Amino acid sequence: MWRVIRRTLIRIVESRGAAAFMTASLFVGVLVGIGTSVLVWAIGGVSWVADWVGGGSVSRWAVLILIPSGLVASWAIDRLWGPGVSSGGVSETMLGLSMRGGYLPTRTIGAKIGATAATLGSGGSAGREGPVVQIGATIGSSFGRYTRFGEDQIRGLVAAGAAAGIAASFNAPIAGMLFALEVILGNFAIRHLNAVVVASVAAAVTARELVGAELILSAPTHSLGHPAELILYAILALIAVAVSVLFLKLLSRTEVIAERRQNWYLPVLFGLATAALVVMEPRVAGTGQEYLSRLLRLSTDSPTLWISLVLIALLKTAATSFTRAGGGSGGTLMPSLVIGGSLGAALVLVLQPVWGLSELNIGAFAVVGMAATFAAVGRAPLTSILIVFEITGDYNLVLPLMLAASLSTFLIQRFYPDSVYTIPLRRRGIYLTQTEDIDLLDTVTVGQVMTLPTAVLDPTMTVESAEAVLREGRHNGLPVVARGRLVGLVTVTDLRVADPADRLASVMTAKPITVSPKLPVSGALARMASLGIGRMPVVSDESPDHYLGMFRRESVVRAYQLALGATTDRSVHRERFRARTQPGASFFEMPIPPKSAVDGKLVKEIAWPEGATLVSVRRGGSVLIPHGDTRLLTGDTLTAFGSHDARIEVAYTVEPSATQSD
Repeated sequence: MWRVIRRTLIRIVESRGAAAFMTASLFVGVLVGIGTSVLVWAIGGVSWVADWVGGGSVSRWAVLILIPSGLVASWAIDRLWGPGVSSGGVSETMLGLSMRGGYLPTRTIGAKIGATAATLGSGGSAGREGPVVQIGATIGSSFGRYTRFGEDQIRGLVAAGAAAGIAASFNAPIAGMLFALEVILGNFAIRHLNAVVVASVAAAVTARELVGAELILSAPTHSLGHPAELILYAILALIAVAVSVLFLKLLSRTEVIAERRQNWYLPVLFGLATAALVVMEPRVAGTGQEYLSRLLRLSTDSPTLWISLVLIALLKTAATSFTRAGGGSGGTLMPSLVIGGSLGAALVLVLQPVWGLSELNIGAFAVVGMAATFAAVGRAPLTSILIVFEITGDYNLVLPLMLAASLSTFLIQRFYPDSVYTIPLRRRGIYLTQTEDIDLLDTVTVGQVMTLPTAVLDPTMTVESAEAVLREGRHNGLPVVARGRLVGLVTVTDLRVADPADRLASVMTAKPITVSPKLPVSGALARMASLGIGRMPVVSDESPDHYLGMFRRESVVRAYQLALGATTDRSVHRERFRARTQPGASFFEMPIPPKSAVDGKLVKEIAWPEGATLVSVRRGGSVLIPHGDTRLLTGDTLTAFGSHDARIEVAYTVEPSATQSD
């Protein structure tokens, strides 16, 4: 029985069709659900060891040893298994999707689980959703590559794996789907939607069955008490924006310090700083899920509790920044939820004594604060709204959620343009653009591929004369033009049923369907298909009867060739850009010694290493911008950009040749 199932699945996957893609998405979802469960168990295992080391419960002072140890372990795993393991995870996923065609190395799955478990299990402040996104995306990438899907399908499986990670971590398949489309892909690509949905649902079901609902964040239902409360929710959005800007700036600056000094003592120092904050307030340790669950059910009349809640929000901001800067592996989604929830609850406790219109609900404001803060930090308003919907299982707060999430997203873009996920990429000079879901033919216009007017017919011509013109030029149809104005269209079929002595004005198709040169080819093709015709005259945008050329079926072929050529050029550019942004790449100078192998040669005649880019040539007191016909001379100093290996290869390239040395 198993062999039959196995052969059937292999046959489906090998077909590479729609059924195979959906089957692959299902498998990816199940695997991501299992991977998420393994991560949860690993974090729990490290926490158990930490409790055992602390004598049954981790004391406040034990974290001074445990948290630095966890960050050192995560940092060491990152050094051994390659860069990106100790990051949040979402940025690396976005980078792999946009710059590497969806390639994410399989070896990082186990390393990411180990680094995250060491970070969070020891008490480091971060979330598990970022690593889960990277793990899920890597599973999707590996599955797509090992089953030999095409690049676009692999990209779809990467997005599906990332969505499955969020869905499994929060039991929120809809939010997982939106996170993949809104953050990872940066567009709502319809062709990837089915895969994302299938993987999200499969992962959520799998994780819930394996780890149980008790390990997944949940909250009771809340509702809007009075319409005037929307004013308070808008104020909460303003507060969330202010704290989010502080969070993003602190996170960025501490990570810059860590990147400049990649030494073993930094995890220790940042670990001690994080531990000191945990000693001050133990509730900022770990993911904060237990604290958040209690906060969403909080009911108290304490007039001074708001001070503790604001302190928790600020300390969580600092602790998460220190954990990430110290080489810890963890995300920022859960910390932003903790920060926002604390701010929302604190606002209620401050305003309740002076607010007389309604009874303010602490849990409701905490929920909206969570959505507003994550929307500001991650630039994902739709995801923030839906993830809170699915956590609470209720839609009674739809108006406050939409107001706070949209307002916070709008305002923070004016104060801080980067999200928490694009900050690491911008520091590396990578600027990702968000594009629409377009067809290849959307990138080519009719004017680029139309046939120029080589032959036209006059309405006063006879049918017999027109047939001769068509036969001589091997045309199936031609426009009828009078004094430069398009008046009709004639095809071979029209002429065959007409009398040879008739004038074209009586047999032509008057006022034919036309297209403009600026129209995308996809639109013109859809128009042709809907009308069942093979050609359309192209007319000017300014003058609808001014004939410019003809759009034919052959034009569609040329459009595909142009579009595919442009896609290939972008792929080549992406490969060159990837080489320039790889870790270790930098500018370097290389003088051309006497009797060099490149002395007197043109730049285009030299076989430069793939990983190096020639930037400038310094000759005497002037600097030349090199091009293919630039001739290199002894004494020139080359400035290039590339990796360490490329620098060595350039040195070999410019060293004195054996023949000249002799």
